[in-house]
Amino acid sequence: MSAQKAAKKSAKSTPAGDKSSQVFSAEERAAMRERVREQKAEARRGADREAGEKELLAKIAEMPEPDRAMAKKIHAIVKASAPTLSPKTWYGMPAYAKDGKVVCFFTPAAKFKSRYATFGFNDDANLDDGGMWPTSYALTKLTAAEEKAIGALVRKAVS
Repeated sequence: MSAQKAAKKSAKSTPAGDKSSQVFSAEERAAMRERVREQKAEARRGADREAGEKELLAKIAEMPEPDRAMAKKIHAIVKASAPTLSPKTWYGMPAYAKDGKVVCFFTPAAKFKSRYATFGFNDDANLDDGGMWPTSYALTKLTAAEEKAIGALVRKAVS
C-alpha cells in the first residue's frame, strides 16, 4: 500500500469524535464562531458605536463573577481614558477599536477556563518601548493601582 493510501485510510479510520485529533479546544471554536457572527452583524449595521456598546454590555452581563465586575470596571476605565475608542465585541469578548481596528480587549478568565483574566493590546496600540514590551496583563483583581495603570496604558495606546 502506498504512503498516500495509508494516510487516507488512517484519516478515515479516525473517529470523528476523537478529541485528541482536534486542533482547537471547544472554547476556541466557540470564540471563532462568535467572531464570524460579529463580522456579519458589523457588515449589516456598519460602524454603529451605540450598537457595539450595547453588544459589549450584553456580553459583560453574561459573564460570571468576578469577571463581570472586572469587565464593568475596565469598560468604565477605557471610556474615561480614551473616549474616542469604539466599544465592540471581538471573539465574544469586550474590545475597543480605533478606526475599525481593535486596540485593546478584555479576556475573562472563564472564557478559556484560565486562572486569571487578561487585559491585552493588539499591534495597533502605541505601546512600543524599545525592543520588547508587554502586550497582555494578567488580572486577578482590580485595585486602585491597577485601575490607574490600565488607564495610563489605554491613554498611551491611543496617543
